[in-house]
This record gives sequence, C-alpha cells and structure tokens, in this order.
Amino acid sequence: MDTSISIGLPRYVEIRADDHWQAIDFVSDLHLAEGMPRTFAAFRRYLETTPADAVLILGDLFEVWVGDDAGTEGFEAEVLESIARAACCRRIGFMAGNRDFLVGTETLRRSGMFGLSDPTVLEAFGRRALLTHGDRLCLGDVDYQRFREQVRSTAWQADFLARPLEERRAIARDLRDRSRERAAGRAREEWYDVDTASAVRWMHEAGARVLVHGHTHQPGTDPLAPGYLRHVLSDWDLEDGDPGRAEVLRWTASGFARLGLAQAAAAIAPSP
Repeated sequence: MDTSISIGLPRYVEIRADDHWQAIDFVSDLHLAEGMPRTFAAFRRYLETTPADAVLILGDLFEVWVGDDAGTEGFEAEVLESIARAACCRRIGFMAGNRDFLVGTETLRRSGMFGLSDPTVLEAFGRRALLTHGDRLCLGDVDYQRFREQVRSTAWQADFLARPLEERRAIARDLRDRSRERAAGRAREEWYDVDTASAVRWMHEAGARVLVHGHTHQPGTDPLAPGYLRHVLSDWDLEDGDPGRAEVLRWTASGFARLGLAQAAAAIAPSP
C-alpha cells in the first residue's frame, strides 16, 4: 500500500565486501523456534554446506527473542552454537527484525555474528545494495508502526528486560498469539507490503539501485520504478513436509540469483 507522502531514509551504515569474496548469501524470516525442528535442521545444514563467503541474516532469525539471557541454554543456545561453528569459516551478519530486535551484544559475541544496522548499504562487485528487514517501510500497517515505535524505545526495552525471564516469555507469547490472530484474518495477498514511494526514496538517497528486504513473506523480484529493483527474501517453513519453503538469495559478480537449499550448497563457479 502506497502512502501519499514518502518517508526519508533513516541514518544508515555503509559496509564494503572484502575483495576476495565471490558470493554473499541473504536469508531472513526463519522464525526459528523449538517447535520447528525441520526448519532448524535445514538451516544448520545450509550453514555447514554453503560455499558463500558471507551470510547476511536480515531479521527474524528467531520467532521470538526476549533477551540475551534466553540464549544460554536449550534450543536458543543450540542455534547460537550452530552459527558459531559456521562463523569460523565465513562472515555471518545479523540485522534485527520485528521478532528478535532484542538480540544484544552478548548474543552476537557468543554466536560469532556481527551486527548490521537497519538500514545498511553494502558495496560489492562494483554495485551498491540497500539492505533492510522491511518492517519500517510497511507504512500501511499503522497499528504495527505505533507498536514498533513503542517497543524500540529505550525506556520500554529497559523496563521489559528488567522483568524475570519467564514473565518476559509469557508477554512474548501473548504478543505472538495476538499477531497470529491478526494475520489469520487476512489472505496472504492482503498482507502489508512496503510503501513503494518510500522504498524508492530510500534507494535514491542511498545511491543504491537495488533493495533487499524480508518481513513481508512474499518472496519475489520486481521493479519499484524504472531503474530501481527490489528482491524480497523468502521466509522459511519446512515443517509440513515436501517441498516446504526456503530460499537463499545469492549475490555474485554475475548478479543476484534465487536458490533452493540444494542449489545453495553447490560449488560456486569462478568469476571470469
């Protein structure tokens, strides 16, 4: 849904790919939780087999994250240990999503990931790409934007993190259940998309002709305006059997390509 007035690009960070990198993978919206063992197993295999030099996770790695103390044991700790093993072989970046915006420096340290600001401009292969989780651009979802502003405030987060862990988990379950009820009332094609005018404005102000984002669960590639292209990342869900849904977006000197998990494990052909 487009709005009549676009919003300008927030403060962003620019990073540059290492000169020796041949491939950069993007994933998002895995929504990992203890009740999603097949999806986690697939993600773990992907991390073990991808030949990419870097994996950039653009939000919602976890279904919910209530503070770094939740990652010291159980399922969350298992996920972080898997990422830490993979981080020994390649760079792994993490950008907060709307589900795991409370991931802090301790979790990044334990997992070996480096933090990505939202938004970030990545320069690689002689091009610039603007990276964002995507939720900030879904302006048509007014209720969510109000909620986002509240929970991203320093005061709200300090109050929430001061509560006992089990209380935080109960609050998160309640928020998640209400979110699912809202989503269940709309068909997939009625889910909110990014505001086109604002997205193009961000790209123009960042000097990037390519936008990569997740959040909307509507994977695809399409032009937003002449000369401005966006790639929407796939959500992951492999719990209901074959084929499920899980894609990797890979950026090489040849451009961007969408890959299934088997394709993502294949060796990368050397650049000409």
